[in-house]
Amino acid sequence: MILERFKVPQKDQVLVSEGALRRTVTQIFEKLGVSADDAADAADVLTMTDLRGVETHGVSNMLRAYVRDYRAGKLDPRPGWRIVRESPGTAVIDAERRLGIIVGPKAMRLAIDKARTVGVGVVTVYNSGHFGAIGHFAMQAAQQNMVGVCFTGAGLSVVPTFAAKPMLGTNPIAVAAPARREAPMLFDAATSAIAGNKIRLAIRLGSPLLPGWVTDKEGNPITEEKPVFDRDEYHQLPLGGTREQGSHKGYGFALMAEVLSTVLAGALPTMLAPGGGSKNHFAAYNIEAFTDLEQFKDTMDRMLETLRTAPPAPGQERVLYPGLSEAEELQKRRAKGIPLHKEVLQWFGECTRELGIAPLASIS
Repeated sequence: MILERFKVPQKDQVLVSEGALRRTVTQIFEKLGVSADDAADAADVLTMTDLRGVETHGVSNMLRAYVRDYRAGKLDPRPGWRIVRESPGTAVIDAERRLGIIVGPKAMRLAIDKARTVGVGVVTVYNSGHFGAIGHFAMQAAQQNMVGVCFTGAGLSVVPTFAAKPMLGTNPIAVAAPARREAPMLFDAATSAIAGNKIRLAIRLGSPLLPGWVTDKEGNPITEEKPVFDRDEYHQLPLGGTREQGSHKGYGFALMAEVLSTVLAGALPTMLAPGGGSKNHFAAYNIEAFTDLEQFKDTMDRMLETLRTAPPAPGQERVLYPGLSEAEELQKRRAKGIPLHKEVLQWFGECTRELGIAPLASIS
Protein backbone atom coordinates (compact mmCIF):
# COMPACT_ATOMS: atom_id res chain seq x y z
CA MET A 1 0.00 0.00 0.00
CA ILE A 2 1.45 3.37 -1.01
CA LEU A 3 2.28 5.74 1.85
CA GLU A 4 0.16 8.87 2.24
CA ARG A 5 3.22 11.04 1.49
CA PHE A 6 3.31 9.65 -2.06
CA LYS A 7 -0.37 10.12 -2.89
CA VAL A 8 -1.45 13.01 -5.11
CA PRO A 9 -2.81 15.79 -2.86
CA GLN A 10 -6.57 16.29 -3.33
CA LYS A 11 -6.08 19.87 -4.51
CA ASP A 12 -3.79 18.67 -7.33
CA GLN A 13 -5.89 15.70 -8.47
CA VAL A 14 -7.57 15.39 -11.86
CA LEU A 15 -9.75 12.29 -12.33
CA VAL A 16 -9.64 10.30 -15.57
CA SER A 17 -11.59 7.17 -16.51
CA GLU A 18 -10.00 3.79 -17.13
CA GLY A 19 -11.31 3.75 -20.69
CA ALA A 20 -9.97 7.21 -21.54
CA LEU A 21 -6.55 6.42 -20.09
CA ARG A 22 -6.28 3.09 -21.95
CA ARG A 23 -7.33 4.72 -25.21
CA THR A 24 -4.90 7.65 -25.02
CA VAL A 25 -1.93 5.57 -23.83
CA THR A 26 -2.55 3.02 -26.60
CA GLN A 27 -2.65 5.81 -29.21
CA ILE A 28 0.60 7.31 -27.88
CA PHE A 29 2.43 3.99 -28.24
CA GLU A 30 1.00 3.45 -31.73
CA LYS A 31 2.21 6.91 -32.80
CA LEU A 32 5.69 5.91 -31.61
CA GLY A 33 5.66 3.00 -34.07
CA VAL A 34 4.45 0.23 -31.74
CA SER A 35 2.02 -2.32 -33.22
CA ALA A 36 -1.64 -2.22 -32.15
CA ASP A 37 -1.36 -5.46 -30.13
CA ASP A 38 1.83 -4.40 -28.38
CA ALA A 39 0.42 -0.92 -27.68
CA ALA A 40 -2.65 -2.52 -26.07
CA ASP A 41 -0.43 -4.72 -23.87
CA ALA A 42 1.64 -1.73 -22.77
CA ALA A 43 -1.46 0.35 -22.04
CA ASP A 44 -2.92 -2.54 -20.04
CA VAL A 45 0.17 -2.79 -17.80
CA LEU A 46 0.24 0.96 -17.12
CA THR A 47 -3.53 1.37 -16.66
CA MET A 48 -3.87 -1.64 -14.35
CA THR A 49 -0.93 -0.35 -12.31
CA ASP A 50 -2.66 3.00 -11.84
CA LEU A 51 -5.99 1.30 -11.09
CA ARG A 52 -4.28 -0.68 -8.32
CA GLY A 53 -2.96 2.57 -6.85
CA VAL A 54 0.71 1.88 -7.64
CA GLU A 55 1.28 5.37 -8.99
CA THR A 56 5.07 5.03 -8.85
CA HIS A 57 4.93 2.68 -11.85
CA GLY A 58 1.88 4.00 -13.69
CA VAL A 59 1.58 6.69 -16.35
CA SER A 60 2.65 9.52 -14.02
CA ASN A 61 6.24 8.38 -13.62
CA MET A 62 6.89 5.97 -16.45
CA LEU A 63 5.09 6.92 -19.66
CA ARG A 64 7.14 10.05 -20.30
CA ALA A 65 10.34 8.03 -19.83
CA TYR A 66 9.14 5.44 -22.35
CA VAL A 67 8.24 8.15 -24.87
CA ARG A 68 11.66 9.73 -24.40
CA ASP A 69 13.46 6.40 -24.90
CA TYR A 70 11.54 5.58 -28.08
CA ARG A 71 12.25 9.02 -29.50
CA ALA A 72 15.93 8.69 -28.60
CA GLY A 73 16.15 5.35 -30.40
CA LYS A 74 16.96 3.43 -27.20
CA LEU A 75 13.94 1.14 -27.67
CA ASP A 76 12.90 -0.86 -30.74
CA PRO A 77 9.16 -0.39 -31.41
CA ARG A 78 8.90 -3.33 -33.80
CA PRO A 79 7.23 -6.55 -32.61
CA GLY A 80 9.37 -9.55 -31.78
CA TRP A 81 12.11 -11.09 -29.68
CA ARG A 82 14.72 -13.83 -30.08
CA ILE A 83 14.44 -17.18 -28.29
CA VAL A 84 18.02 -18.01 -27.30
CA ARG A 85 17.38 -21.34 -25.54
CA GLU A 86 14.25 -23.38 -24.83
CA SER A 87 13.07 -26.60 -23.15
CA PRO A 88 9.54 -27.87 -22.37
CA GLY A 89 9.52 -25.93 -19.09
CA THR A 90 11.92 -23.06 -19.75
CA ALA A 91 12.96 -20.38 -22.22
CA VAL A 92 15.56 -17.63 -22.43
CA ILE A 93 14.58 -14.53 -24.43
CA ASP A 94 16.72 -11.77 -25.89
CA ALA A 95 14.27 -8.85 -25.98
CA GLU A 96 16.49 -7.02 -28.48
CA ARG A 97 15.80 -3.64 -26.83
CA ARG A 98 12.02 -3.98 -26.71
CA LEU A 99 10.16 -2.25 -23.88
CA GLY A 100 9.68 -4.52 -20.85
CA ILE A 101 5.99 -3.78 -20.37
CA ILE A 102 5.46 -5.11 -23.91
CA VAL A 103 7.74 -8.16 -23.59
CA GLY A 104 6.58 -8.97 -20.05
CA PRO A 105 2.98 -10.03 -20.77
CA LYS A 106 4.18 -12.31 -23.59
CA ALA A 107 6.94 -13.84 -21.44
CA MET A 108 4.51 -14.66 -18.64
CA ARG A 109 1.99 -16.10 -21.14
CA LEU A 110 4.77 -18.37 -22.40
CA ALA A 111 5.63 -19.40 -18.81
CA ILE A 112 1.93 -20.13 -18.17
CA ASP A 113 1.66 -22.25 -21.33
CA LYS A 114 4.71 -24.26 -20.26
CA ALA A 115 3.32 -24.69 -16.75
CA ARG A 116 0.09 -26.10 -18.18
CA THR A 117 2.16 -28.74 -19.98
CA VAL A 118 4.87 -29.67 -17.45
CA GLY A 119 3.69 -28.12 -14.15
CA VAL A 120 6.15 -25.22 -13.91
CA GLY A 121 7.19 -22.68 -16.54
CA VAL A 122 10.17 -20.33 -16.17
CA VAL A 123 11.13 -17.70 -18.76
CA THR A 124 14.10 -15.37 -18.35
CA VAL A 125 14.43 -12.20 -20.43
CA TYR A 126 17.44 -9.94 -20.93
CA ASN A 127 18.36 -6.86 -23.02
CA SER A 128 15.01 -5.18 -22.37
CA GLY A 129 13.63 -1.78 -21.49
CA HIS A 130 11.87 -1.10 -18.18
CA PHE A 131 9.41 -3.76 -16.98
CA GLY A 132 7.09 -1.52 -14.95
CA ALA A 133 5.35 -2.98 -11.90
CA ILE A 134 6.27 -6.67 -12.07
CA GLY A 135 3.33 -7.57 -9.83
CA HIS A 136 1.21 -7.16 -12.97
CA PHE A 137 2.91 -10.18 -14.54
CA ALA A 138 2.68 -12.27 -11.37
CA MET A 139 -1.06 -11.51 -11.36
CA GLN A 140 -1.35 -12.82 -14.93
CA ALA A 141 -0.48 -16.26 -13.56
CA ALA A 142 -2.82 -15.92 -10.57
CA GLN A 143 -5.68 -15.13 -12.94
CA GLN A 144 -4.94 -18.45 -14.70
CA ASN A 145 -5.15 -20.45 -11.42
CA MET A 146 -1.38 -20.49 -10.98
CA VAL A 147 1.12 -18.97 -8.59
CA GLY A 148 3.13 -16.28 -10.36
CA VAL A 149 6.65 -15.24 -9.36
CA CYS A 150 8.82 -12.50 -10.88
CA PHE A 151 12.30 -11.13 -10.21
CA THR A 152 14.01 -8.16 -11.86
CA GLY A 153 17.65 -7.16 -12.10
CA ALA A 154 18.18 -3.67 -13.46
CA GLY A 155 19.98 -0.44 -12.81
CA LEU A 156 22.77 0.69 -10.54
CA SER A 157 21.36 2.73 -7.67
CA VAL A 158 21.58 0.65 -4.46
CA VAL A 159 24.67 0.31 -2.27
CA PRO A 160 25.39 -3.13 -0.78
CA THR A 161 25.66 -3.14 3.02
CA PHE A 162 28.93 -1.40 4.04
CA ALA A 163 29.64 -0.29 0.43
CA ALA A 164 30.41 3.29 -0.64
CA LYS A 165 29.00 3.08 -4.15
CA PRO A 166 25.94 1.48 -5.79
CA MET A 167 26.38 -1.95 -7.35
CA LEU A 168 22.82 -3.26 -7.56
CA GLY A 169 19.45 -2.10 -8.83
CA THR A 170 16.27 -1.85 -6.78
CA ASN A 171 15.69 -5.44 -8.01
CA PRO A 172 12.02 -6.05 -7.12
CA ILE A 173 10.40 -9.37 -6.25
CA ALA A 174 6.72 -10.17 -6.88
CA VAL A 175 4.52 -13.15 -5.94
CA ALA A 176 0.78 -13.56 -6.67
CA ALA A 177 -1.58 -16.38 -5.71
CA PRO A 178 -5.32 -16.81 -6.31
CA ALA A 179 -8.04 -17.22 -3.70
CA ARG A 180 -11.78 -17.80 -4.01
CA ARG A 181 -13.68 -15.12 -2.05
CA GLU A 182 -10.73 -13.10 -0.80
CA ALA A 183 -8.75 -10.72 -3.00
CA PRO A 184 -5.71 -12.49 -4.49
CA MET A 185 -2.45 -12.24 -2.61
CA LEU A 186 -0.17 -9.87 -4.51
CA PHE A 187 3.24 -9.00 -3.10
CA ASP A 188 5.41 -6.66 -5.19
CA ALA A 189 8.28 -4.83 -3.55
CA ALA A 190 11.72 -3.45 -4.32
CA THR A 191 14.62 -4.97 -2.40
CA SER A 192 15.82 -1.42 -1.68
CA ALA A 193 14.56 0.54 1.32
CA ILE A 194 12.45 2.62 -1.08
CA ALA A 195 11.59 2.04 -4.73
CA GLY A 196 13.48 4.33 -7.11
CA ASN A 197 10.25 5.59 -8.67
CA LYS A 198 8.98 6.69 -5.25
CA ILE A 199 11.88 9.14 -5.15
CA ARG A 200 10.73 10.60 -8.49
CA LEU A 201 7.28 10.91 -6.95
CA ALA A 202 8.73 12.56 -3.83
CA ILE A 203 10.60 15.11 -5.95
CA ARG A 204 7.40 15.99 -7.84
CA LEU A 205 5.30 16.20 -4.66
CA GLY A 206 7.97 17.95 -2.58
CA SER A 207 7.80 15.17 0.01
CA PRO A 208 10.88 14.48 2.21
CA LEU A 209 12.47 11.02 2.36
CA LEU A 210 12.38 9.14 5.65
CA PRO A 211 15.50 8.20 7.67
CA GLY A 212 17.32 5.10 6.45
CA TRP A 213 16.13 5.28 2.84
CA VAL A 214 19.22 6.81 1.20
CA THR A 215 22.92 7.51 1.75
CA ASP A 216 25.08 10.51 0.98
CA LYS A 217 27.53 10.32 -1.93
CA GLU A 218 30.11 8.53 0.29
CA GLY A 219 27.67 5.78 1.25
CA ASN A 220 26.86 7.04 4.77
CA PRO A 221 23.20 6.32 5.66
CA ILE A 222 21.15 9.50 6.12
CA THR A 223 19.29 9.11 9.40
CA GLU A 224 17.00 12.14 9.34
CA GLU A 225 14.18 13.28 7.06
CA LYS A 226 15.62 14.89 3.96
CA PRO A 227 13.98 16.71 1.05
CA VAL A 228 15.29 15.53 -2.31
CA PHE A 229 15.61 17.81 -5.30
CA ASP A 230 18.25 15.99 -7.35
CA ARG A 231 18.60 12.23 -7.82
CA ASP A 232 22.36 12.63 -8.21
CA GLU A 233 22.85 13.75 -4.61
CA TYR A 234 22.34 10.35 -2.94
CA HIS A 235 22.53 6.55 -3.28
CA GLN A 236 19.75 4.17 -2.25
CA LEU A 237 20.00 1.78 0.69
CA PRO A 238 18.96 -1.89 0.68
CA LEU A 239 15.72 -2.92 2.40
CA GLY A 240 16.37 -2.49 6.12
CA GLY A 241 18.37 0.70 5.67
CA THR A 242 21.26 0.07 8.07
CA ARG A 243 23.03 -3.14 9.13
CA GLU A 244 21.47 -2.81 12.58
CA GLN A 245 18.01 -2.75 11.00
CA GLY A 246 18.71 -5.69 8.67
CA SER A 247 20.05 -4.12 5.46
CA HIS A 248 22.10 -7.29 4.86
CA LYS A 249 18.78 -9.07 4.25
CA GLY A 250 17.68 -6.56 1.61
CA TYR A 251 21.14 -6.80 0.06
CA GLY A 252 20.80 -10.60 -0.05
CA PHE A 253 17.33 -10.42 -1.62
CA ALA A 254 18.67 -8.03 -4.30
CA LEU A 255 21.51 -10.42 -5.07
CA MET A 256 19.04 -13.33 -5.24
CA ALA A 257 16.95 -11.38 -7.79
CA GLU A 258 20.12 -10.62 -9.77
CA VAL A 259 21.09 -14.30 -9.97
CA LEU A 260 17.60 -15.51 -10.97
CA SER A 261 16.87 -12.79 -13.50
CA THR A 262 20.29 -11.92 -14.91
CA VAL A 263 22.89 -14.66 -14.45
CA LEU A 264 20.30 -17.39 -15.15
CA ALA A 265 19.56 -15.68 -18.47
CA GLY A 266 23.22 -15.80 -19.41
CA ALA A 267 23.50 -12.02 -19.05
CA LEU A 268 25.87 -9.83 -17.03
CA PRO A 269 24.76 -7.84 -13.96
CA THR A 270 24.78 -4.08 -14.39
CA MET A 271 27.75 -3.82 -12.00
CA LEU A 272 29.78 -5.78 -14.60
CA ALA A 273 28.16 -4.35 -17.74
CA PRO A 274 26.59 -0.89 -17.26
CA GLY A 275 23.87 -0.09 -19.78
CA GLY A 276 22.90 -3.72 -20.36
CA GLY A 277 19.19 -3.08 -19.95
CA SER A 278 16.69 -4.80 -17.68
CA LYS A 279 16.63 -8.53 -16.99
CA ASN A 280 13.65 -10.46 -15.70
CA HIS A 281 12.57 -13.89 -14.43
CA PHE A 282 8.95 -14.99 -15.00
CA ALA A 283 7.74 -18.18 -13.29
CA ALA A 284 4.32 -19.83 -13.26
CA TYR A 285 3.48 -22.73 -10.95
CA ASN A 286 0.46 -24.76 -12.07
CA ILE A 287 -1.36 -25.36 -8.78
CA GLU A 288 -3.02 -28.54 -10.07
CA ALA A 289 0.43 -30.09 -10.58
CA PHE A 290 1.03 -29.75 -6.82
CA THR A 291 -2.32 -29.98 -5.05
CA ASP A 292 -6.07 -29.81 -5.56
CA LEU A 293 -6.96 -26.37 -6.94
CA GLU A 294 -10.18 -26.03 -4.95
CA GLN A 295 -8.41 -27.01 -1.74
CA PHE A 296 -5.66 -24.46 -2.49
CA LYS A 297 -8.21 -21.66 -2.93
CA ASP A 298 -10.12 -22.65 0.21
CA THR A 299 -6.92 -22.65 2.25
CA MET A 300 -5.87 -19.29 0.76
CA ASP A 301 -9.28 -17.88 1.75
CA ARG A 302 -8.93 -19.12 5.32
CA MET A 303 -5.39 -17.80 5.64
CA LEU A 304 -6.11 -14.40 4.09
CA GLU A 305 -9.34 -13.94 6.05
CA THR A 306 -7.48 -14.82 9.27
CA LEU A 307 -4.95 -12.09 8.49
CA ARG A 308 -7.58 -9.56 7.42
CA THR A 309 -9.66 -10.04 10.58
CA ALA A 310 -6.71 -10.18 13.01
CA PRO A 311 -7.00 -7.68 15.88
CA PRO A 312 -5.09 -4.49 15.00
CA ALA A 313 -2.45 -2.98 17.28
CA PRO A 314 -3.45 0.10 19.32
CA GLY A 315 -3.91 3.13 17.07
CA GLN A 316 -4.13 1.04 13.89
CA GLU A 317 -7.31 0.72 11.85
CA ARG A 318 -6.92 -2.85 10.58
CA VAL A 319 -4.54 -5.55 9.42
CA LEU A 320 -3.87 -5.81 5.69
CA TYR A 321 -2.36 -8.57 3.58
CA PRO A 322 -0.40 -7.96 0.35
CA GLY A 323 -2.87 -7.32 -2.46
CA LEU A 324 -5.89 -6.34 -0.35
CA SER A 325 -5.52 -2.56 -0.61
CA GLU A 326 -4.69 -2.88 -4.34
CA ALA A 327 -7.90 -4.87 -4.94
CA GLU A 328 -9.95 -2.30 -3.01
CA GLU A 329 -8.33 0.59 -4.88
CA LEU A 330 -9.06 -1.16 -8.19
CA GLN A 331 -12.79 -1.26 -7.45
CA LYS A 332 -12.83 2.34 -6.19
CA ARG A 333 -10.91 3.78 -9.14
CA ARG A 334 -12.92 1.84 -11.70
CA ALA A 335 -16.06 3.40 -10.22
CA LYS A 336 -14.84 6.95 -9.54
CA GLY A 337 -11.83 7.51 -11.79
CA ILE A 338 -8.04 7.45 -11.56
CA PRO A 339 -6.50 10.47 -9.79
CA LEU A 340 -3.59 11.95 -11.74
CA HIS A 341 -1.52 14.97 -10.72
CA LYS A 342 -2.48 18.08 -12.71
CA GLU A 343 1.16 18.32 -13.85
CA VAL A 344 0.78 14.84 -15.43
CA LEU A 345 -2.30 16.06 -17.32
CA GLN A 346 -0.25 19.00 -18.59
CA TRP A 347 2.40 16.58 -19.86
CA PHE A 348 -0.31 14.48 -21.56
CA GLY A 349 -1.57 17.64 -23.23
CA GLU A 350 1.87 18.48 -24.62
CA CYS A 351 2.55 14.89 -25.70
CA THR A 352 -0.76 14.32 -27.48
CA ARG A 353 -0.48 17.71 -29.20
CA GLU A 354 3.00 16.85 -30.51
CA LEU A 355 1.84 13.42 -31.71
CA GLY A 356 -1.36 14.75 -33.30
CA ILE A 357 -3.88 12.75 -31.26
CA ALA A 358 -6.86 13.73 -29.16
CA PRO A 359 -6.03 14.95 -25.64
CA LEU A 360 -6.63 12.77 -22.58
CA ALA A 361 -10.14 13.58 -21.39
CA SER A 362 -10.76 14.09 -17.68
CA ILE A 363 -13.96 13.32 -15.80
CA SER A 364 -15.95 16.54 -15.44
